[in-house]
Amino acid sequence: MAISPDIRTDRLLITPFGERHLTGRYLGWLNDKELMRYSEQRHRHHTLDSCREYWLSFDHSPHYFWAMEEHRNGWGHIGNLNAYVDERNRLADLGILVGESRARKKGYGLEAWQAVISFLFSERHIRKISAGAMAANHPMLQLMRSAGMVDDGIRRRHYLHHGKEEDIIHMAIFKQDKGDDIS
Repeated sequence: MAISPDIRTDRLLITPFGERHLTGRYLGWLNDKELMRYSEQRHRHHTLDSCREYWLSFDHSPHYFWAMEEHRNGWGHIGNLNAYVDERNRLADLGILVGESRARKKGYGLEAWQAVISFLFSERHIRKISAGAMAANHPMLQLMRSAGMVDDGIRRRHYLHHGKEEDIIHMAIFKQDKGDDIS
């Protein structure tokens, strides 16, 4: 896993995922059919071993896997973020999961997303950050738009969701559009 300092926001600690995050609570999020309904994780049954394998797949790579820990209310681990980094092209593709039910729809996802975008632009000198979501995943599309991401393409009828073909909407934000020099 790429080395990342802890990233702090008003309510969150975004910290490299570690062994302490491999819990039954985390496993429950990944195996929750409703929570995973728009994720390709919906096709898998997760175990602590499969979660550990995923986490360890980040070792010796340029990619990041973070845990989001809520500290204001003492909720602890509430979700995860990942960033797949293409160093040669200075690109990163983000993903997020807010697993803890009481943390959903309270702005934690956007707060973490924006903090990670700032980190990638300022510390990793990434020039473009992208993400994608099924067209039916309105909360994720809203999060991306709220973070300043713009449309970056559509893959028509890309996924099957409950037997229905779904587009995947790609969005992006560019360092130069945030007023930063890309050099």
